[in-house]
Amino acid sequence: MTVDLLLGLQWGDEGKGKIVDVLTSKYDIIARFQGGPNAGHTLEFDGIKHVLRTIPSGIFHKTAINIIGNGVVIDPVVFQKELEGLEKFNMDVKSKLLISRKAHLILPTHRLLDAASEASKGKAKIGSTLKGIGPTYMDKTGRNGIRVGDIELGDFKERYRALADKHEAMIAFYDVDMQYNLQEMEAEFFEAVEVLKTLQFIDSEEYLNNAMKAGKSILAEGAQGSLLDIDFGTYPFVTSSNTTAAGACTGLGIAPNKVKDVFGIFKAYTTRVGSGPFPTELFDEDGQTMARVGNEFGAVTGRPRRCGWLDLVALKYAVQVNGVTQLFMMKGDVLSGFDTLKVCTGYKYKGEVISHLPYNIEEENVTPIFIEKKGWQADLTGMTKYDELPVELKEYIEFIEKEVEVPIKVVSVGPDRTQTILK
Repeated sequence: MTVDLLLGLQWGDEGKGKIVDVLTSKYDIIARFQGGPNAGHTLEFDGIKHVLRTIPSGIFHKTAINIIGNGVVIDPVVFQKELEGLEKFNMDVKSKLLISRKAHLILPTHRLLDAASEASKGKAKIGSTLKGIGPTYMDKTGRNGIRVGDIELGDFKERYRALADKHEAMIAFYDVDMQYNLQEMEAEFFEAVEVLKTLQFIDSEEYLNNAMKAGKSILAEGAQGSLLDIDFGTYPFVTSSNTTAAGACTGLGIAPNKVKDVFGIFKAYTTRVGSGPFPTELFDEDGQTMARVGNEFGAVTGRPRRCGWLDLVALKYAVQVNGVTQLFMMKGDVLSGFDTLKVCTGYKYKGEVISHLPYNIEEENVTPIFIEKKGWQADLTGMTKYDELPVELKEYIEFIEKEVEVPIKVVSVGPDRTQTILK
């Protein structure tokens, strides 16, 4: 049995949570392979909006097993709150949620270190969510990290203390004005670790490979988006993990030849949170309309998202890097009402026209080249069949398919799981 991947193809916030939720009934296992609690997956059904931070989006389905893979970083405090938020829905979380022993833990001092590092950068801030993600991955690659499996060892608190003391020395080095009560944060942390211990820890790579041998179907879900990948994103304004398809292999312990379909999620337009280059960004009324209609605010942070026209140069790049086999277009309904839509099909870069994503797409290096497409006025939110969609939207979809050479199989026309049209 093979594994299918579901990835975001832009700067995150593409709507992956909703699509995982829609697809879950087809899979036995949903596995999250990277990222931390800075990535919120929003799901909406039965009139209720749910925001998940670490737990895979398949948790709301009775049959699926949900796995947090070794590539994920877990903040026990945030995780405890997430579990508490699910309690009112009377779900059997403990039997459906498994955690890799190799996943790394975010300590309170990781969050403090994140804040100190960002504060020290001044105007050069990268837009960190201050959740401790970056410092945790730094400890992972520096071979200093503490993992979920360490909780089961007798010297866990000693390991914790040694790393936290090191972090405090680093915080002092940054010499920024920070007020914090570490004792209080640590009490909260160790209480949350006790809650974490009530869940099942597994050797996830062994579990998943045995599941494949047994014929189980697996959907691997990522967090953030391809343009935030530590290697292939708009560095240094990126996250600290591999958000692309390759990250699923290292973040779950599955071989590349086990990957079958790669589902790529993108919005009908483009958004970005925080700092970093964004060639098609809008600063006019059109951008404000997209933000308002699309409710473009971070699921976890609440930060407003920057909005712009669809960037096909960036989308083609993400499709190529990930080997995408099917595209899912989200938020088509948000573009209803625009008389004219613009699509970026190339860049002016250092005196020439290019159609690929170059090393540096800062504003001074890149000018987007747009073509115009006719907009549509119809309200899409009640439509349930592809044939019902306005002809202008179908033309928009067909144009994108032709440009990126991958079929669009799903069109989302609203936040609810029912507002999903199969093409």
